[in-house]
Amino acid sequence: TPAGIVELLSRYDVPMKGAEVAIIGRGVTVGRPLGLLMTRKGIDSTVTLLHSASRNLEEAVKRADIVIGALGVAHFVQPEWIKPGAAVLDVGITRVEGAEGKATLVGDIDPRVAEIAGWLSPNPGGVGPMTRAMLVKNVVDATSK
Repeated sequence: TPAGIVELLSRYDVPMKGAEVAIIGRGVTVGRPLGLLMTRKGIDSTVTLLHSASRNLEEAVKRADIVIGALGVAHFVQPEWIKPGAAVLDVGITRVEGAEGKATLVGDIDPRVAEIAGWLSPNPGGVGPMTRAMLVKNVVDATSK
C-alpha cells in the first residue's frame, strides 16, 4: 500500500519533494512504513505521523500539503482540518450500518473534504487498486531477476 500511495501521488504530479505530509494512523501496514518511504532520499517529504490521541492533530493536518488518512475511523478527518488545495488520500476503511441495516464501506476522510482539497482519492476504489498493481509489479520484478 505505501508504494501504491507514492506511485499514485507521482502519477498525478503531486509534488512530494519538501512537502509537509500528515499521515493519520501509525499502523505497521500503512502509517509507519509510508512515513519511512516518504522521507527517503529522492522523495524527501517532511512527515508528521499522527494518531487519534495526538495533541494538536487538527493543526498538524491543517499545515500539510499532503494528508493521508489511514486510521480506520469513519469520516475522522473533517473539512475544516484541510489546507485549501491539499492532496488528500483516503486509505482507511470502515464498515458502517447504513439505511435499512445494510452495511457500507466508508473511508477516514469526510466526503465534504472534496470541496476544499485540490486532489482527493476515492474510497473505496482509490488506493486499493494501486496496492494490487504494486503487488503485481513486485511479482513481475521478482521473476525478471
